[in-house]
Amino acid sequence: MRLSGKVTIVTGASAGIGLACARRFAAEGAKVVLADVNEERGEAAAATLQDEGREALFVRCDVGAKKEVDALIADTVDAYGRLDVMIANAGIVHAADFLDLEEEDFDRVLRINLKGVFLCGQAAARQMAAQGEGGSIITMSSVNAVMAIPSITPYVVSKGGVNQLTKVMALALADKGIRVNAIGPGSIMTEVLQSVAGDKAAMHKIMSRTPMGRVGEPDEIASVAVFLASDDASYVTGQCIYADGGRLALNYTVPVKG
Repeated sequence: MRLSGKVTIVTGASAGIGLACARRFAAEGAKVVLADVNEERGEAAAATLQDEGREALFVRCDVGAKKEVDALIADTVDAYGRLDVMIANAGIVHAADFLDLEEEDFDRVLRINLKGVFLCGQAAARQMAAQGEGGSIITMSSVNAVMAIPSITPYVVSKGGVNQLTKVMALALADKGIRVNAIGPGSIMTEVLQSVAGDKAAMHKIMSRTPMGRVGEPDEIASVAVFLASDDASYVTGQCIYADGGRLALNYTVPVKG
């Protein structure tokens, strides 16, 4: 197992990519702390992993609140003695016409998607630095960090910020042996995409911008996270790996059947 004994926190772990990461890391031998604001789903996910013989626990955490992030780190160390990997995955999206976008909605998205990544990254790095054995921080970016969709302005802005924050953290922490990298998913079959999967026109649009001709699965993003957290990525830091089916390389739409 590639991550045997590695103590890992995954934020936004009750569903989607976060849950896939938690499951995959546990399968690779990691001790996993699932963090989320959804207590019911988070507890259930941790219980499932425990029933499978994995070491896992759930901690409720609002990543936009420093006290809660600090408590998450403390609970993790109390339970497992250390912290080796932080996956700052928690994120939200808000859609609105640019002229109608409310200030509070802009602030709410950046609080979770950008400030939350900063708080989790900083708190994790402090613990890793104190341990003196390095570590890995993985942030969750998006293809929308470099492409713009005007109907989700705060999300796009937040992910652009995540890319720069990832680089800053990587440079600041390199001398401490802490690697910091991002993953930039394209269209992934999470609950948001599942909600439109039955809409033929919507799916046709998504496929037209995806050269591989299919959406990705959460576990495919988890695979990238395993690589970045493992020794196989020991000389990789400050990077964003885009798992997007070729979307960023495309400068035109491709014809699709159907």
